[in-house]
Amino acid sequence: MNENLPPNERPTEISRQRSPAWLAGAVLIIFGVIFLVMNLTGSSIENWWAVFILIPAFGSLATAWRIHQSSGGRFTPAARGPLIGGLILLTVASVFLFDLDWGAIWPVFLIVIGVVALFTSLSR
Repeated sequence: MNENLPPNERPTEISRQRSPAWLAGAVLIIFGVIFLVMNLTGSSIENWWAVFILIPAFGSLATAWRIHQSSGGRFTPAARGPLIGGLILLTVASVFLFDLDWGAIWPVFLIVIGVVALFTSLSR
């Protein structure tokens, strides 16, 4: 059905065939390295559960990257949402993992939003 349409009118599809496999592998490797370092050094992460916040963060960043690549290397509005979400989740996970003070870290959220706004205005 789509073959009858001209190339510029065919709906674009984002390839999802490889993404879950490499993302799952990357997450397992990261978890393994973190837990191995903890076991070998005798150190522990107080809020180790925050590592699980990284799963949707990496998934969101991977989605933003796929959209960016499928749009010819342009930063489109479709990539903005997953990028913002991934960066915010990454920041939250870092605060918990490294036991940082929320009172000192809150400006990072302003910086993330400002960077996204800057990229958005530059892409127009």
